[in-house]
Amino acid sequence: MSETLPQKKEGFFSVKPDRNILTAAKGGSIVFVGNLFEYGSRFIIAFLTARLLGSEQLGLLNLSLSVVYIASSLALLGLPPAIVRYVSLFSSRQDTDKVWGTLQVGLGLGAIAGVLAGIGMFVLANPIATQLFHEARLIPLLRIISVVVPFLAMNEVIAAATQGFKRMQYTVISQKISQPLSRLVLIIVLAIIFGLTAKKALIVFNVATMIAFAMLLYFLNGLFPLNRSLRTARRDVGPVLRFALPLYLSNLIRTFRGRIQTLLMGTLNTTANVGIFSTANQVNLVGTMFNQAVVIASAPIVSELYEQGDHELLRRFYQTVTKWVFTLNLPLFLIMMLFPKSILSIFGDSFVAGATALSILACANLVNTSTGICATVLSMTGNTSIVLTNSLVTFVLTLGLNALLIPRWDLMGAAIATLIVVAFTNMLCLVETFVLFRSFPYNRGFVKPITAGVTGLVAVWGVHLLFPPTAHLIYTAICITVLLTGYGGVILLLGFSPEDRMVLNRIRQRIQALLSK
Repeated sequence: MSETLPQKKEGFFSVKPDRNILTAAKGGSIVFVGNLFEYGSRFIIAFLTARLLGSEQLGLLNLSLSVVYIASSLALLGLPPAIVRYVSLFSSRQDTDKVWGTLQVGLGLGAIAGVLAGIGMFVLANPIATQLFHEARLIPLLRIISVVVPFLAMNEVIAAATQGFKRMQYTVISQKISQPLSRLVLIIVLAIIFGLTAKKALIVFNVATMIAFAMLLYFLNGLFPLNRSLRTARRDVGPVLRFALPLYLSNLIRTFRGRIQTLLMGTLNTTANVGIFSTANQVNLVGTMFNQAVVIASAPIVSELYEQGDHELLRRFYQTVTKWVFTLNLPLFLIMMLFPKSILSIFGDSFVAGATALSILACANLVNTSTGICATVLSMTGNTSIVLTNSLVTFVLTLGLNALLIPRWDLMGAAIATLIVVAFTNMLCLVETFVLFRSFPYNRGFVKPITAGVTGLVAVWGVHLLFPPTAHLIYTAICITVLLTGYGGVILLLGFSPEDRMVLNRIRQRIQALLSK
């Protein structure tokens, strides 16, 4: 077939190497805007559910969501990163038949596994609720949400396909804007008309996920029409599965690791503490938004750079995006360290108990973002066995530390376990990337955000000297404004690197073009 694929425009590497940085910035900014919208919607949802349900009902809700995300991860088979890699690779070669074959493998296996996982969750709802969590009230909740397992799995596979074509906006529109917005609107309507319960909140989650599925399928069909003969495809099932299966275990462990604290808190502690800890985690998510955006946008670029054998450009790319992530996350870390009680008081007085946990989680997030995209570099360059080994080690540490620390220190124990695991995992990944590629993500550019952070802290300290600290939200808002102003001012005074200026100029041109219309 001679069909032209949407990914390839004027040669990703044919114009100049800096195009990769611009592509990452464009893709990353699109995903970041989506993450920002998603986080804003989630924050409002978390606020409403915390206020309307209380910590105990919120705990039941979050336990149900944790189980369904693990079930959907079981169905993914490691397919999303494999789909990103091979769709990106084959579309860059204009090999339509192999792209079609890759999509067939991903969509077919994802659909079958998703249905089986959903049925399994429905059947096992009783033993999961009564024997694992000792909470019979979970049984109907788990059965309600089991319906959405196939849709959650397929959403990840289809989103990966659109990302392989370097169309980050479709994932943003469907999963990061439409899904949380639908969920928010439906929750507000239900709360006003009928009142909100955990069961109704889960039904809303199901509906919003199905809406996102329909949109993603529509977008993928627009990029690569699916109404074509199955026989024209060339399916490289072996390479796809060999790439996917090690990552399957790795991603499954990562998903389980992310939910294990909720599960162990529900098993070893109270559902009320599950609600408090999940709220602290929700607040901490703001620090992951740009990091996730850059990781998603960078994955196909890293894959192509490695295939081209341009290790010097890969090193530059690695350092640039790490600096961006660190620069944008440092002020968020400082805010959560300085004002955890004020932030959590928004959700209700009972949630202030998670203030110390929030500060510790913020430290863990700073460690994670300061190591950049080292995990993406490992996985997208085919080092899946290393990624799997890292994940196994991380899983064992996560399980052991949480089982040890949660019974002793409750919320703080779970947060400390997170910090230790994140620090160890990221340092390990950093060393492995250096050994394999002789590439380190740090350079002199990191002096700027560190200097800006110290300046912001000094500015807040000055406010504390002039006005006695209080827990009032207005005082907190003033301090945050002073911190961000000081931080941003120093960044501007110290200037930007050539890569930074290139990206900022492109953003300025885009804004001017929009305003001139």
